[in-house]
Amino acid sequence: MAERERVMDEILVCATADVEDGGKGVRFAVNADGTAGTGFVVRYDGAPYAYLNRCAHMPIELDWAEGEFFESGGAYLMCATHGAIYAPDTGVCAGGPCRGGRLRPIAVVERDQQIFWQPDDYVRPPAA
Repeated sequence: MAERERVMDEILVCATADVEDGGKGVRFAVNADGTAGTGFVVRYDGAPYAYLNRCAHMPIELDWAEGEFFESGGAYLMCATHGAIYAPDTGVCAGGPCRGGRLRPIAVVERDQQIFWQPDDYVRPPAA
């Protein structure tokens, strides 16, 4: 994974080429509401989307192997533990035990062939 560097309240996740449409995602360390965790970025319909790596059904990580967030058809993000599925572009639950839930979005910016995430009041950089 790419080394993190700060750029005006943005934190480097990876190179643009590291995230292919409907393919493997890239995880990154975060601090969510005071707890260490991970976020992830995936590409869907050409755009990057990032979320806190916690299922809306139960607070567990989604990927079944590191960076594997899409279900086999590549249309939805899927929780490997309970089968909850989410729309990759909105994080809204599309089926399974997460009814009415959604993934916590993390703002991302793509420029200069790199993807950066933007901290907010809930999702912050990990403690040093």
